[in-house]
Amino acid sequence: TKKARKTWRKLHIGLDPETGDVVASKVTTEHVGDETALPELLADMDADVSRFLADGAYDGQGVADCLIGKFGLGVDVIIPPPKNAAHGENAQRNHHIDAIAQHGRMSWQTKTGYNERSRIEAQIGRWKQVIGDRLQARNFDNQIAEVKIASKGLNRMTGFGRAAYERVF
Repeated sequence: TKKARKTWRKLHIGLDPETGDVVASKVTTEHVGDETALPELLADMDADVSRFLADGAYDGQGVADCLIGKFGLGVDVIIPPPKNAAHGENAQRNHHIDAIAQHGRMSWQTKTGYNERSRIEAQIGRWKQVIGDRLQARNFDNQIAEVKIASKGLNRMTGFGRAAYERVF
């Protein structure tokens, strides 16, 4: 008999780029997309969010509606639209599409602060370095608990202090 194929787990993390704290975490199966996992991820959050930075996988009206429903109209949603994006109902997204068309994607990233996502990617790298790149528990419920414990552990470690970086010219 063939050995059963291992299933993947997706880790969805909400990070505060300023403090480096994990403010929300969610483990899903490989069949759950980023946009689908967002409502449950946001349900765990207690903090107020003024800016939401995410990659293109979160581009969609459902994400915008979910964020506005949770945090109000004041939330600044910064998600890069795809190259072939068309205008729709979302005025903020339409503005992003126009800015990219007029000034280019790199200029848009600088003006909107999308480049701060590199801090978030660094935190994910930190997670993998400190916690590891795989889960130890075999049961899905235990994996959920493992991620919550790991999140709290990383936040505790961050509370002890982080390196301060300064740009040198």
